[in-house]
Amino acid sequence: MVTPLNADFWLAGDVTPDDLEFLQTHLFEEETPLTTRDLMRVWVQKRLQNWRESLLREQRGDALVYKPEKTFRPDDNLAFPALKWQKGKVVSVRAGHNPDLEPFNVLEVQMEDGKTRYFAAGLKEHALNDTSALGEENASINLDAILASHGVLIEKRLDEALKNEPGLVRIAGRWFPEALLVDITVGHLNLAEAILDMAGGEPLPTDALLSELDLGDYNPNLLAFSLNYALQEDPRFDEVGPAGQVLWCLRRLEPQEVQETPPYLRYDAPDVNQDLLTDEMRQLVTLVDDELCEGPAEHDPQDEVTISLIYPHWRSGTLPLSYRLRHFFPTAYESPRIRFMLVDAESGKKMPAWVVRERGYVFGLKEWYEEKGIIPGSQVKIMRGDAPGEVKISTHSHKSSREWIKTVLVGADGGVVFALLRQIVSTTLEDRMAIAVPDVSAIEVLWQDTARNDRDMERLVVHIMAQLTKLYPQGNIHAQELYAAVNVIRRVSPLDLLALMAASDKFKYVGDLYFRLDEALLEDVA
Repeated sequence: MVTPLNADFWLAGDVTPDDLEFLQTHLFEEETPLTTRDLMRVWVQKRLQNWRESLLREQRGDALVYKPEKTFRPDDNLAFPALKWQKGKVVSVRAGHNPDLEPFNVLEVQMEDGKTRYFAAGLKEHALNDTSALGEENASINLDAILASHGVLIEKRLDEALKNEPGLVRIAGRWFPEALLVDITVGHLNLAEAILDMAGGEPLPTDALLSELDLGDYNPNLLAFSLNYALQEDPRFDEVGPAGQVLWCLRRLEPQEVQETPPYLRYDAPDVNQDLLTDEMRQLVTLVDDELCEGPAEHDPQDEVTISLIYPHWRSGTLPLSYRLRHFFPTAYESPRIRFMLVDAESGKKMPAWVVRERGYVFGLKEWYEEKGIIPGSQVKIMRGDAPGEVKISTHSHKSSREWIKTVLVGADGGVVFALLRQIVSTTLEDRMAIAVPDVSAIEVLWQDTARNDRDMERLVVHIMAQLTKLYPQGNIHAQELYAAVNVIRRVSPLDLLALMAASDKFKYVGDLYFRLDEALLEDVA
């Protein structure tokens, strides 16, 4: 019995060697690299065709399929698609007479139910000649309907199978038989390096490289794919284009902050138990945008999001790829580093930037931060761009004024002090996270000291909380404020910070994300 055409038919079982051979043959014949989605359509269409043929064989058995255009003889067994595959035996054949039709025959057929019926034969023009072998009851079974229901999972299964097929190679999301690639020599690659070197780190599309290379008269798509594959296999080159766009750059010309995580974003997680966190404590993730946290399991992507910067991202000239921001920035088929354009929403100025998805940040905003007078705690708005590969940003700027805000100072002994001082402010701030840093070089020494000596995290949090307590007579410190302050000295995720505090008797949780420091410690750390 033919397997029903349901979800199990498409999602169960493996992609067979015969399937992969069929797809390789298709690629050979097309001579054009194709995406997994393209190949999925071909594969599903083939499986659908095979299923229809199997069903047809089962439904008709040893009978002939009746169509008016065919001719038949007495004793022929027939199956009738338009009659839900009822069967019958031809009893006699005689000439038909209709002046409006071409010559035809009339079949006298004894049906399975004992009734005698009459059918035309030898008619080249008849509506039933075009009837699907499946019959009208299966008219809804088509490629687009199948892909709409099961396409995502089918594509995932097929992609995994293609990755394990030794005869195929992939670049920028497209597959092609390795045997058909155009030979790209070391000389060609050296010339490509020289071209990219002259571009000074500006990524170039494949077409720009091909125009300078003499690779012969081949299919342009095949030439581009062959060059892309050769560049991908050479460690000198990096493909940095967003999905759907191939851009090449020399690795050695990429910013250092793209090749390696900036020092202020590097994170050595403390040994803490997040199981101690209450649901209320976990809500801190929704108040800060930290790439070190996954965020809620479900959330609705927004067309614009406003975040407040913490010191490590401000100092590094980066944005966090937090759960609220990830969807704004371009993805790629292969590369973890993606070059794109940030656009100042007010001036329209375009700024080259990089998405480093594997390490959770966007790099390229240092000059923009300086130009706009942004400080830790400043609010930055991220919006969808008007063109593919672009993202808009803005900040809530206003006329510079002196305001009372938390200021971090470093004493001669290297101790950290937080005080409320008047500072020049030219952007809208998140009050709990705003921190002025008058002496960045002094803070940099503390970061280096922390990296060298692995300063005890709990002791650091106690000291900073004691300093913040001096600013608030009631002594209650909000976790958001503490998170921003600790990150001036050492990178820490919000949940790890709360887990450390929940496990210690030095901190008392008083609700609504507020903590108090054990009073016995206040004098000791003052």
